[in-house]
Amino acid sequence: MAPKGTKVVASNRRARYDYEILDVVEAGIALVGTEVKSLRDGKIQLKDSYARLESGELWLVGVHVAPYEQADGFGGHDPERPRKLLLHRDEIDDLGGRTQREALSLVPLSVYFKDGKAKVELALARGRKQHDKRAAMAERDANREMDRAINTRGHGEREGRGTRGRSVD
Repeated sequence: MAPKGTKVVASNRRARYDYEILDVVEAGIALVGTEVKSLRDGKIQLKDSYARLESGELWLVGVHVAPYEQADGFGGHDPERPRKLLLHRDEIDDLGGRTQREALSLVPLSVYFKDGKAKVELALARGRKQHDKRAAMAERDANREMDRAINTRGHGEREGRGTRGRSVD
């Protein structure tokens, strides 16, 4: 999840289901003015998006940022254009090397504003097979059931009383 004190604009919940998240990096995004306005309105979709390394630069591909409605006379922007990610050179080299060596993917988890700047939470991830997804769902459901059992334990009937406060005889 994005750091505290930020305004989350969009999150890619499906990515945590489809991928095993190994590492997370925060990156800036190079945007044009109308894209920033659309982002502030929450008009962004991260479904099927990913980051790609091209000629030493990281690009965010497949993100749809809807055109800003009030930008009639200004031409707007292309909603599907690749957007440059802003990282330090050593971070780019490290991410690019790991994706090559370990056959990993770069997947955006969320887009948010931090100190007035648009940021993307980028995950270095390994794709899950169908049986891995089922196992992850089963584990999550089991954990949820355990938490539910622990939280409900001790609540309810206390000191011989029912849930409505009448004594049970």
